[in-house]
Amino acid sequence: MREPEDELRRVDGYLPIEDHGLIGDGTTAALVGRDGAVSWMCVPRFDSEPLFCSLLDARRGGGFIVAPEPLVSSRQYYKPDTGVLVTEMSGPEGRVRVTDALTLRSGADLSEDTAAGRGELLRRIEVLGGRMRLRIRVQPWGGVQTRPHGGGLALITARQPELELYLESSLQLQSPDGIHELKEGDVHHLVLSWGAHAHHFHSHGPDEILDATLEVWRRWMRHFRYQGPREDLVRRSAITLKLLDHTATGAMIAAPTTSLPEAIGGPRNWDYRYAWIRDAAFSVYAMGRIGMGHEAAGFLGWVLDAVDRAGRPRVLYDVDGHLPVPEREEPELEGYRGSGPVRWGNGAVEQRQHDVFGEILDCAYRWTRMGGPMDEMLWARLRRLVEDAWREWRTPDHGIWEVRTAGRPFTYSAALCAVALDRGARMAEQHGMEGDAQAWRAEAAYIRQAILDEAWDPNLRSLTEHLGGGGIDASLLALPLRGVIAADHPKMVATTEAVIRHLGAGDGLLYRYLPHESPDGLPGDEGAFLLCSFWLVDNLAGQGRLEEAGALFDSLCARANPLGLLPEQIDPTSGAFLGNFPQAFSHVGLISSGINLSNHWKGAS
Repeated sequence: MREPEDELRRVDGYLPIEDHGLIGDGTTAALVGRDGAVSWMCVPRFDSEPLFCSLLDARRGGGFIVAPEPLVSSRQYYKPDTGVLVTEMSGPEGRVRVTDALTLRSGADLSEDTAAGRGELLRRIEVLGGRMRLRIRVQPWGGVQTRPHGGGLALITARQPELELYLESSLQLQSPDGIHELKEGDVHHLVLSWGAHAHHFHSHGPDEILDATLEVWRRWMRHFRYQGPREDLVRRSAITLKLLDHTATGAMIAAPTTSLPEAIGGPRNWDYRYAWIRDAAFSVYAMGRIGMGHEAAGFLGWVLDAVDRAGRPRVLYDVDGHLPVPEREEPELEGYRGSGPVRWGNGAVEQRQHDVFGEILDCAYRWTRMGGPMDEMLWARLRRLVEDAWREWRTPDHGIWEVRTAGRPFTYSAALCAVALDRGARMAEQHGMEGDAQAWRAEAAYIRQAILDEAWDPNLRSLTEHLGGGGIDASLLALPLRGVIAADHPKMVATTEAVIRHLGAGDGLLYRYLPHESPDGLPGDEGAFLLCSFWLVDNLAGQGRLEEAGALFDSLCARANPLGLLPEQIDPTSGAFLGNFPQAFSHVGLISSGINLSNHWKGAS
């Protein structure tokens, strides 16, 4: 039986963030709404200027619409184990199915460091019943000029005139905006292609291209290994993370969007279309735990090359491993639901965040544990990072949350420097590499004790955000996950309870920190940060509170949209999605908590 469709609702003229699905090809990505509109797509790659961005300005941003006119109701789902999205929509007299894919080369292997995408968006239209007035509108941001091209149109956009765009179709397209009368059984295709990959429509049939894309995804998913709670969402999370992977370089972006607000009307809007060392390291570790180990090797090579080019580890890079464009505001776009500013670039690139040492060393350690080779050249690069962590762990930085105030000696940053020293010592001993492993291990132990002594506030009965005191910070929940302090250590148990008391937003949601207690240099508030709640699941499980941990995990999984996608943040009052979407961090949390719960349950049985 067909699942019921839902009526669409808009708020301030915008479709809710949760009413979108993600498609991608390892080079770029797009969001497709339940209204049949591609409201966000950057061409030719993740961090390019958007071709369509009505997500950030409903009037001026432009989109690619395929929908009944009028549209009454709709639903979305993915083709199983793929990144191919289906939107079924009903009009007054009929129903239509639109299947969307950023297509992949036939025979492509998503486990290889190659560009798998064909450089085209394929939209397959099938009328399922009745009759249909179908609106097809291709309206890039800034406007477009068209001319006939074969059976379709060549498009020249005002903002990217150098970009070769072609729209081809089995329909007779006279303009980029029109109404088409269709009936039950009609099947048509739209292919929007760009750059060197254009003109494939005539050499390969669109259904053949779609079938090849489905097969590439399903072949990659054969590596998937997981037995535990909510396997359906863990599978979808794996695919979502892969949709954020720049396959040609090994970089993994934090999210495919920019400037989706952390609070409606607030200014906390950031560009996440880049590869953060921290986010990517979390992601490849999670992928490795479910059988996708190749991604760790690709990331390690990418990040070490990027560090060499920049001279020191930076917080984030573009997908090529270069520094992104300077942060700037876009005056032409109003922002999602009027929540400006819209930003390009990210100023955090200029910050110092010492946790990057631990992220890279931990990734390298786990990669070698999976059989990755170690040689003198690789070790020389890793050893420099170990020594940097030793030298800088007490130096103030801007922390995991990238505060825009003066630096502080953040507890999480110190803890990850201990991770760097510990992993460096282990690799030096295991592979017979040069370095003072004994001294590194002793320094790691010293940092752990300094955290327990100097970050502990006896009045709060909690570890605090930085050495010497401060507010309570949910990043402390990550310390057991990195092997710094055991989850059942008395001070970690007390810290877990303090985080729940001070940062709880209701129903298992947590704020990262409270800006009025932990100033970050920014006005306004934000939503609850989903990853922090998954970290809470892991701490509860590590303390033997398995029933509580399982119940919290289930409640967090229930917050995913019908496609299994999660945002960065949740509005605790309404449950609406906030922040950039979908967010790699949130899907990492879901995967890791599922694995940890499964392991604890097995150990308890």
